[in-house]
Amino acid sequence: MHSPLDQLLQNGGSPQKAKPKRFDVIGIGVSTLDFIMVVDELPGRELVQRAHISLLQGGGPVATAMVALARLGCRSAMSDNLGDDWRGKLILEEFEREGVATDYLTTVKGCTSSVASVLVRKGDGARTIIYSPGDAGELSPGESLLEAISSSRILHLNGRHLQASLAAAQTAKLHGVLVSFDGGAHRFGDQLRQLIGLSDICIVARQFAAAFSGEQGLYASASRLLDSGPKIVVITDGTDGSWAFDQEGHFSHQPAFRLEGTVDTTGAGDAYHGAFLFGIANDYSLEQCTRFASAVAAMNTLQLGGRSALPSCQETLRFIAEHE
Repeated sequence: MHSPLDQLLQNGGSPQKAKPKRFDVIGIGVSTLDFIMVVDELPGRELVQRAHISLLQGGGPVATAMVALARLGCRSAMSDNLGDDWRGKLILEEFEREGVATDYLTTVKGCTSSVASVLVRKGDGARTIIYSPGDAGELSPGESLLEAISSSRILHLNGRHLQASLAAAQTAKLHGVLVSFDGGAHRFGDQLRQLIGLSDICIVARQFAAAFSGEQGLYASASRLLDSGPKIVVITDGTDGSWAFDQEGHFSHQPAFRLEGTVDTTGAGDAYHGAFLFGIANDYSLEQCTRFASAVAAMNTLQLGGRSALPSCQETLRFIAEHE
């Protein structure tokens, strides 16, 4: 009997198995420019403090997952609306340097791009994020984007540009393309239920799983998510690791790789998503996917910024061999 992961991989190659795939993964989401500073304290009161170090770098959950995939060796592409301001220019240039295809990024004249201020506590890497969306508007899925999705292996979404994401997911389902959903902590809303129901792979933070299901128990939350449609559900919980569940009732727990010298946890979850999808694209088992993703997420915390320490595939495999 085939496992749900085997079925996913088979379905992802059919009915267009003979047709070459242009991209391994296409992402739809919001791309930001992050201004990151390392400080002694996170704000809880009025204060003035000097940053130890600062960094200007691209960010955004789906966007960073696409960069992680490119670093690992996958063909990834990003779809979003950017403003024609200096921030949008820097976001675009970084994608191009990283090898993420920008064919489906639209620059909207006279508009601004999204920006985030990220304060990172020096002692443990904990963060406070302040986000300011741009005004480039909602993405409209054009014919070229939907055609590219139909000839890709995986579509990765987190609910931003919701109507475009729903149309993209429906196109993916028609063409046997796997749909992956990223549910970050404190990002659940009822409007996401339909998108989750269209997904094949659902990777969510534990807080998101509880908000979706109304259940505090890990297994009860996973059961509710599986009942809604996905064939594979992964629930992540920071340093406590991640749990993978499938439709046949199997589950496994992957402990987090605990490293000394953590600098910044920004982008760790995004790196996990990208690395997990790399595993799916390369026919890894479910347990191999979670181990590989956990390793990439851990390695990404060793430098400032959500993308600075994203590893290659060979670096990740060496890391796993050294830490098992």
